[in-house]
Amino acid sequence: MKDSCMRDLGDGLVLRRATPADVDALAQFDGTIHRPSDTAPVNDAIVALVHDMAARPHPTMTASDFTLVEDSRTRRIVSSLCLIDQTWSYAGIPFGVGRPELVGTDPDYRNRGLVRAQFEEIHRWSAERGHLLQGITGIPYYYRQFGYEYALPLGGGRTGAIFDIPMLKEGAAEPYRVRKAHSADLPFLCATYTAASKRSLVSCVHDELAWQYDLEGRSSKSDCCMSIQVIETVDNKPVGYVCHAPHVRDGGLAVDKLELTENASWIDISPSVLRYLKHFGESDMATGGQGAFSYLGFWLGAEHPLYAVLDKRLPRIFPAYAWYIRVPNLRAFLMQITPVLEERLASSLAPNHSGELRLSFYRTGLTLKFSQGKLTMGDWRPSPREWGDARFPNSTFLQLLFGFRSLDELQGAFPDCYGGNSEVTLILSALFPKLNSTVWGLE
Repeated sequence: MKDSCMRDLGDGLVLRRATPADVDALAQFDGTIHRPSDTAPVNDAIVALVHDMAARPHPTMTASDFTLVEDSRTRRIVSSLCLIDQTWSYAGIPFGVGRPELVGTDPDYRNRGLVRAQFEEIHRWSAERGHLLQGITGIPYYYRQFGYEYALPLGGGRTGAIFDIPMLKEGAAEPYRVRKAHSADLPFLCATYTAASKRSLVSCVHDELAWQYDLEGRSSKSDCCMSIQVIETVDNKPVGYVCHAPHVRDGGLAVDKLELTENASWIDISPSVLRYLKHFGESDMATGGQGAFSYLGFWLGAEHPLYAVLDKRLPRIFPAYAWYIRVPNLRAFLMQITPVLEERLASSLAPNHSGELRLSFYRTGLTLKFSQGKLTMGDWRPSPREWGDARFPNSTFLQLLFGFRSLDELQGAFPDCYGGNSEVTLILSALFPKLNSTVWGLE
């Protein structure tokens, strides 16, 4: 296929790459498709997001990273999606990721295989770029059709009322203050984020270029626009950052990111941050906000230090949804993270283990070969007479691989998932423990 990605899909429909000339029409299409209801106005936040991705300088994207299906009879865009280049990390080991997003089709053109054709194309792009996996956020079930499996936590958070924020004692000075971040803060923001990412099995690498884009590159109307603030001591020493929505919405102020340096005290600093957020929300309401400002929403993932510190001040818990993950070459991914697996085995009850472990996915399989704790891999095909040492239907192994579910949880959820005898179970549980992840993807 040519670089223009031209493909005749029949019935007057053509699949191609977007160009800079398409951006305005593409933004309007996405803003129309991605709105709360068919009667709602065009989603201006999505329009702005598409312009940011396709027309303004973006760390990893241009207009050519969008596919679109055009009705050649009317020259109208009827379906589209995009591929975002990212780097993620698994226990500190980086790897390339392709993020399909903004998937949408005009209702009059649905159920014609248009999304499937575009996924085939962007999966090809992703492979050419050396990505080891693809990850997407989206509606329930839909992306299973294209080889994706729920395998990482997505979102989650807690909320608390502003009346429950601790007041500063009369006559006391605020021990920490919060100020707007600037370009000079980029090394600090990047280093603090990177250190905090160690709490997460899988995280997205957010370098200074990405932070610069978050700080100055997004348009104010974009859904992803944030107010980025640095937390510092009274003598101007930075101790953390907080990223929150630029305005109160539906009675609450959303906090998307909050991290402190490794030697900073969450107990000491959190009250000052809460008082800042309350003041910001009240000021925002005083300058044109509508309704009542009543709560703070901390959307920091399923687990976060702040939740333990504030505890009963954040009584309402919102469980995480999940990322869809696709790993087209499981062997290649396992080879990438082999140092992590060997380190886990060395710390287990089976250090310096030697032997073979055959993993069956029913139609395909892999052999993990251990020699004095060192791991190599080989392909293996299961059969009705050779079931393997452990069995995982469909793509459920990805849930174990990415720490989303434990081996016991998988066996409880899927009758055709089998973790093997006690030795196999011990080794699998050591190699793939249940661990939390919080992935901050770059849009």
